[in-house]
Amino acid sequence: MPWNETNAMRERIRFIHEWEKGDLTMAGVCRKYGVSRPTGYKWIQRYLELEGDLTALVDLPRTPHYHPWTTDALMVDLIIRARRQQPTWGPRKLRERLRRAYPKIDLPAPSTIGAILKRYGLSSARQRRRRTPPWTDPLSHSTTPNSVWCTDFKGQFKTGDGVHCYPLTLMDACTRFLVRCHALLETTASATRPVYESAFREYGLPHAIRSDNGSPFASTGPGGLTKLSVWWVKLGIRHERIEPGQPQQNGRHERMHRTLKAETATPPRASMRAQQRAFDLFRRSYNEDRPHEALGGKSPADVYRASQRCFPEREPRMDYPFEKDVVCVDDQGRCKWGRRTIHVGTALAGEPVLFQPIDERCWEVFFGPVLLGVVDSSESKGGLLQPRRRWKKVSTM
Repeated sequence: MPWNETNAMRERIRFIHEWEKGDLTMAGVCRKYGVSRPTGYKWIQRYLELEGDLTALVDLPRTPHYHPWTTDALMVDLIIRARRQQPTWGPRKLRERLRRAYPKIDLPAPSTIGAILKRYGLSSARQRRRRTPPWTDPLSHSTTPNSVWCTDFKGQFKTGDGVHCYPLTLMDACTRFLVRCHALLETTASATRPVYESAFREYGLPHAIRSDNGSPFASTGPGGLTKLSVWWVKLGIRHERIEPGQPQQNGRHERMHRTLKAETATPPRASMRAQQRAFDLFRRSYNEDRPHEALGGKSPADVYRASQRCFPEREPRMDYPFEKDVVCVDDQGRCKWGRRTIHVGTALAGEPVLFQPIDERCWEVFFGPVLLGVVDSSESKGGLLQPRRRWKKVSTM
């Protein structure tokens, strides 16, 4: 008969007593109690080694006496403490933090750190994101600091006192250096311009700024210009816009936004002042403490350098080499070209635009290097036609 697990000890004692009687052979005793002969001999050997002590029949633990790959308790404690100090960091970043703090200690692999975090309930399953196809829009390659700065709003939320908060962020694409993270009450150009101006004064001018197509960065008007982007163009900054519905073109910035939300706005702080303090602490930690795999484990502050292009004290005016082909835009966003009235958008009110001939009947209209559209004299309405490209190098002085 097979042994019942709940009465295993009792069955083993009966097995020993049956064997001691000698009425049955070893094969017969094993057959009666439904066990194999190797198992029967194992229990008899243990019983004899302990000189008839029935405790020999108790199951022995299966764990090995020596664990050569077990992480010691001190290291586990260091990992847990590091995780609690930085609850949103993953195993690789935690390992880099520990390496900096304890350079002489042999650290476990990131996979081991992840297993320890999971064992103590300090890890969360990563949500798999649907991969999107790559986009081949000719955006600038951010190979050096200040070649491209990325900017965006991290949505909106209410602080504890019911005030709407709009976090505006500005980050260097090459080094991940978080230039600005500011809590605003609105998303207008007048609200955002002081944030960019303070960044330009502190770190100099980038060669390009990349944004999405939302306000106040872009519009549906000629050239997609707004008051804010017109100011950037006058400063010699190229404005790059990602394709609508393709946030992965600004993927580094979007990834930073996820971390920003997790560490500063979940839940939101009690007031705008408290929220800004949380943003300031995050920015300092993100730039100075947080290691990045793409930077070889260094922090953004370790590799970022300020731009050599200084912010001008006076706002530059857009100048062109051929004044006869330049007209000024009025307050209504219109300009006169011959007998025609061309609407180029109120964002360019008061600014000069250049009419550059293509052939006998067509002119391209520029604001600096930005192509606004084409004027065709054969068209009866005489409006501005949509160009096939946006940027072009034109000679400016």
